[in-house]
Amino acid sequence: MKRIGDLVVLDEGEGQPVLLLHGFPDSSQLWRHQIPALLGAGFRVVAPDLRGFGESEKTQEVEAYALRNLLGDVVAVLDELGIERAHVVGHDWGAGLAWVTAGLVPKRVERLVVMSVGHPNANREPSVEEREKAWYMLLFQFEGVAEELLQRDDWKLAREWMRGNGDSERYLEDLSRPGALTSALNWYRANVHPRRELGERSPFPAIAAPTMGIWSSGDDYLLEEPMLRSAEHVTGGWRYERIEGASHWLQLDEPERVNALLLDFFG
Repeated sequence: MKRIGDLVVLDEGEGQPVLLLHGFPDSSQLWRHQIPALLGAGFRVVAPDLRGFGESEKTQEVEAYALRNLLGDVVAVLDELGIERAHVVGHDWGAGLAWVTAGLVPKRVERLVVMSVGHPNANREPSVEEREKAWYMLLFQFEGVAEELLQRDDWKLAREWMRGNGDSERYLEDLSRPGALTSALNWYRANVHPRRELGERSPFPAIAAPTMGIWSSGDDYLLEEPMLRSAEHVTGGWRYERIEGASHWLQLDEPERVNALLLDFFG
């Protein structure tokens, strides 16, 4: 692991780089099953702890987590490591950041893999069902209140929200560190506040890179439809894969399936 700016970054292997971007409330540990498979196939793997997570800087300022600033972190990592173009893989918020990277700095992205989260244009007018699934995003906007509710009674609400999926106990241990919970929630406060729907928003660019979307049928937070609609916003070639039975953390539940898809898509 090395420090690049505010981020701690894993950089291993040689060959074509693959950039792995995790989401909430993860760290680069999320990719522990994918990293050996990619290294074994001859790829160079770059996996940062994104701002606010893992061992990286936990800035408390909400604006620091705006996607444009997080994109700056991604570009800084690529620049520091001398990487002109990489395959980019993102999950959850990491998928949102991966879409932004491919849309705004397309020359840096060879191929794109997005897990769970669809193209920004596919989420512009969420249905009532999508809003119901995303109830927690509204709770997370209440600074101080959300922190207290999530931690109360030995993280009772947080445990119920995670449903025992992912690395739930590790998440709670990580989020218990000073400033960590607020930093993680700031991703939501900076980017999905309800007020964003009131202003005028320009369409997000179409994606020129070949793109694979992956969604899991056991996802408790995100519907399949926005991922399917993403096909309309990719000009470089679209592939869709549905993993049956896996939770939101599909790379932990079905690592061999995810690894096979990645290696096939990059091969």
